[in-house]
Amino acid sequence: MANRNLNEAAKNKNDEFYTQFDDIQKELNCYYTYNKDFLRGKTVLLPCDDPEWSKFTEFFIENFERYGLKKLISTSYAKNSKKFVFNPLISLFESESPKFNPTISDLRGKIFTLTQEDYIHGEHSPNNLQWDYLQGDGDFRSDEVKKLREEADVIITNPPFSLFREFLKWINPDEKNFLIIGNINCLTYKEVFPLIKDNKIWLGNGMGRWISGFIVPDGYELYGTEARVDKNGKRIIATNQCLWLTNLEHAKRHQPLKLMTLARNLRYHPKMKHLTEYQKYDNYDAIEVPATDAIPDDYPGVMGVPITFLDKYCPEQFEILGDSRYHDGNPTANDINYIDGKLTYRRILIRHKFSKG
Repeated sequence: MANRNLNEAAKNKNDEFYTQFDDIQKELNCYYTYNKDFLRGKTVLLPCDDPEWSKFTEFFIENFERYGLKKLISTSYAKNSKKFVFNPLISLFESESPKFNPTISDLRGKIFTLTQEDYIHGEHSPNNLQWDYLQGDGDFRSDEVKKLREEADVIITNPPFSLFREFLKWINPDEKNFLIIGNINCLTYKEVFPLIKDNKIWLGNGMGRWISGFIVPDGYELYGTEARVDKNGKRIIATNQCLWLTNLEHAKRHQPLKLMTLARNLRYHPKMKHLTEYQKYDNYDAIEVPATDAIPDDYPGVMGVPITFLDKYCPEQFEILGDSRYHDGNPTANDINYIDGKLTYRRILIRHKFSKG
């Protein structure tokens, strides 16, 4: 139910979801453990954010010194540009500032910055931030936020699901490092999958239940058995349909899968042991593999594997050839994943690196 809720939110552009601090910390710690200098001396931009309530901003304030950041920039949307707001009242952060202007408060986005010069050693308070009103409503497509993008080295945020394709293009992964959250369906987008295939972007550490849930505004209906109100009164919607997408290196993507042989899978794997051999597609020379852990480690040919394989993909172990809809470099090709005349689930086409050539 929660997954349906998120999909409807993206469709209706009511995707005012905020990531929890613990989920941000769990994901970022994986990059820091792999390379403690991955953000050192960098300017980090948090667009599509709301720094007064956002946990991304809070996290990077707390880790500003530890990560060795050069500068942190957060931008928010104007309240009048959002269907839901977390608090109809003006935050004390803004209202007690001499910059507060009630005439433009609801109409303009805001920009928050923290630099090495302004940072107080050991002080993790938002009071370290410098802030001002933007000229516009804070939309990432505006010229003033585009200018901030050019200044940034790394872009990190949870963008609106309804604008995911446009936001990824706006980032320009060929020029900028990034770490963002998206719906798992984004893996099949024509704007996303070719970049994964060419090893320009990849999945982060977290997918599905790794992300424990999103904070939603008070006006948002809670769906599903895992929807809840936490001890601080925040409303949480849980989902297993989201993931982190990035072009920042981390250890997980270089860990080869431990697999069994074709013969052992047919004998022991619960999804295979009723078969005498792996099924083949009617109209393409590849075998059907119904689960990532059923990939045989000794098969030299092409294999069709579930989309969730990408969460385990190791570029040193496998080559991605395409998927069952976009294969052989031809996005207009017909679906190839038919078995006995029936279309199966969409598949990623891979083969072992040892068979290349």
